[in-house]
Amino acid sequence: MATKDSFITFGAPLFGDAEVQEVVQSIRSGWVGTGPKVHKFEEIFRAYKNVSSSAAVNSCTAGLHLSLKALDLKPGDEVITTPMTFCATINAIIHSGATPILADIDPFSMNIDPAEVEKKITKKTKCILPVHFAGRACDMDSLTEISKIHNLSMIEDCAHAIETTYKGKPAGTFGDFGCFSFYATKNIATGEGGMVISNDEEKIGRIKMLALHGMSKDAWKRFSDSGYQHYYVEEAGFKYNMMDIQAALGIHQMAKISQFRSYREKIWKRYNEAFSDLPITLPTEIEDHSEHAYHLYTILIDEKKVGLTRDQMLNQLNSFGVGCGVHYLSIPDHPFYQKTYMWKPTDYPNAKKIGEQTLSIPLSPRLSHQQVDYIISSVRNIVKCH
Repeated sequence: MATKDSFITFGAPLFGDAEVQEVVQSIRSGWVGTGPKVHKFEEIFRAYKNVSSSAAVNSCTAGLHLSLKALDLKPGDEVITTPMTFCATINAIIHSGATPILADIDPFSMNIDPAEVEKKITKKTKCILPVHFAGRACDMDSLTEISKIHNLSMIEDCAHAIETTYKGKPAGTFGDFGCFSFYATKNIATGEGGMVISNDEEKIGRIKMLALHGMSKDAWKRFSDSGYQHYYVEEAGFKYNMMDIQAALGIHQMAKISQFRSYREKIWKRYNEAFSDLPITLPTEIEDHSEHAYHLYTILIDEKKVGLTRDQMLNQLNSFGVGCGVHYLSIPDHPFYQKTYMWKPTDYPNAKKIGEQTLSIPLSPRLSHQQVDYIISSVRNIVKCH
């Protein structure tokens, strides 16, 4: 049994001396807000994604909200998305003034099912918002075709999918915007933070303006050594900008992105091999045409097969000192959405079933080989005892 001191935190980020020194340099320079490090981070990220424009923000949620605002959606306009996602995806649609519409998922990929998307399109539909769940690419051929046929915008929620590609093309580059997360548990971590990418420089310019109160000039331009510049409020914006302290972490995290992914892939394969004989459902095999980001390793716990519920498994792993996650309860399982939109979990049976069974075990570059061994033995011991 693990002790409290050896508890394995789910999704703990790995920072090195380079990140620490970059943050210290920001603090000592006196420039901790949006400034040169944010701009550098934007440059690095758009080069990685091979796009012309990027906007660093304080979260992926902010990026989604700003992207939806940049589409000039009107009240009553509908945005189709998945019920197997974090609430931020839905809330961003709500705060944009649009109406979220759910389309059930494919039970194997756990991504939004294009056939279900087709069923939900009406005259009010303006946008599709797919989520690349756990780092697996959605069926972008089908979704892109649907968006073209129906003249719909597309925003990709890439919170799990920094390294993901689909048929050689990076996730986040198929639609109007791609939105990424650098939250503490993500593949690249800045504590909090996000990025919006696009090849539409004008729209990214508007997103940057909206991210800082709707002002025409950001703080770096106002107070830099080029001289003070007056700003003008052009729209009622938000306070969504990223700080240099966050970007300082991101600059060096990006330098390690391939190294981190390679290590997570090795852990993923060890899990697959170690759990292959257990009565649990492992992640679906990765498609040959895509690169997986290896963000979440999700297993499904069917009580009839395993002898215990997902929540019982979760509690037992926690007692063994293994921190886990649930990604996710289906969106219609949450009281707010049931009351507000009259959504019923049973109307989205695939998402409902997975939401009841899914459990994510640690998958982080911070994990030692010994910790991975311990996680494996803990899962095996719990399942074998039932």
